[in-house]
Amino acid sequence: MNIEIDREALLDIGPWRRNLIVCVFGSFTTIVGMTLLLPFLPLYVEQLGVTDHAAIVQWSGIAYGATFFSAALTAPLWGRLADRYGRKLMLIRASLGMALAMSLIGMAHNVYELVGLRLLTGLLGGYASGSTVLVAAQTPKARSGWAIGVLSAGIMAGSLVGPLIGGVLPGLIGIRATFFLIGGVIFITFLGTTFLIREEARPKTSKGSKTRGGWSLVPDKRPVIAMWGTGLLLMVANMSIEPIITVYVAQLVEAPQVTFVAGLVMSAAAFGSLLSSSHLGKLADRIGHWRIINVCLAASALLLIPQAFVVSGWQLILLRFLMGLALGGLLPCIASVIRHNVPDAVTGSMLGYSISAQYAGQVIGPLAGGFIGGHIGMRAVFLGTSVFMACGAIGNFVVERKNQDADSLRRSALAPSKTT
Repeated sequence: MNIEIDREALLDIGPWRRNLIVCVFGSFTTIVGMTLLLPFLPLYVEQLGVTDHAAIVQWSGIAYGATFFSAALTAPLWGRLADRYGRKLMLIRASLGMALAMSLIGMAHNVYELVGLRLLTGLLGGYASGSTVLVAAQTPKARSGWAIGVLSAGIMAGSLVGPLIGGVLPGLIGIRATFFLIGGVIFITFLGTTFLIREEARPKTSKGSKTRGGWSLVPDKRPVIAMWGTGLLLMVANMSIEPIITVYVAQLVEAPQVTFVAGLVMSAAAFGSLLSSSHLGKLADRIGHWRIINVCLAASALLLIPQAFVVSGWQLILLRFLMGLALGGLLPCIASVIRHNVPDAVTGSMLGYSISAQYAGQVIGPLAGGFIGGHIGMRAVFLGTSVFMACGAIGNFVVERKNQDADSLRRSALAPSKTT
């Protein structure tokens, strides 16, 4: 994982650095648990009694997507409960729940139980999203971009390492034992979360105050809505090529190399984001989160255009890697902007909705990419995504300017009262 040591951060006083280390480890292990079954999922579905080839593919897709579907639905709920009962408590719940769910998947008797347990994993999980909430809330605001960037690197590393582990372990210890092992590792995350994380006390709210999710407490809603949309765009940009990538690569390389090159293309963007997220987050703390967001969106929009006209596989791999470097700055900056524009009492709720928007992008991206690629053409997928990213950059620039104007008006309104 690309996790750097910030020298100035070592001088800070407080438990947030230890919280960050535990959250990075926990997010890495839980994301590995969610993704490691991808290489052997069809084999497990076949072991559970499904014999028809088309049915194996169909049930594999349903079982894999079930976790992310239930996670998207419950992310705002866990965010609200974190604001009310404590963010550490939600991480304890998620790590223990995932440890149990992963172990139970290894004891499934049929494909229906597998799908149900995958739904349960998404329902009980949410450690990575909960970590984002806790790190964003507990880290000093001047360090939030760097800290969330490091956490994002851990999450992306988990998504890269998970399928690699899933491709090796079942052959060594068996499929069911693989689930038991990862369940045990996530249980270590549960112990670390329980005994090592320290959450700062939050201001108590009166029993009679109900905010219906806290939306009414947000003074300026435009930055929050803009960040939700940016998170959705980020995932659409990453996932829109998923349905067409193998067919597109087949036009660029010889048949024996198609699957290998397609795998490199799929992982290149994630690897680039892994390398850049902490660096761009740290840079954003110095020069401004909005500026990094706008530059990253504009750069990704430009990099998508030549992807539609490549003539070799290595060109596509390089462009996806560069695009990943650009997109790596978005996740930490999205969380930081939300943190800076909402009260602490509703940080969890607002970040929960942001995570749901990102999950929605993971659903919309492949659907839109498959539809456009099949009906209009594969080049249209890259060009259409480029237009959306450019619109996102323009929209964020407008919102940033309006937000700055509103801040200037508030400061000018307060100035006379200070001089009297």
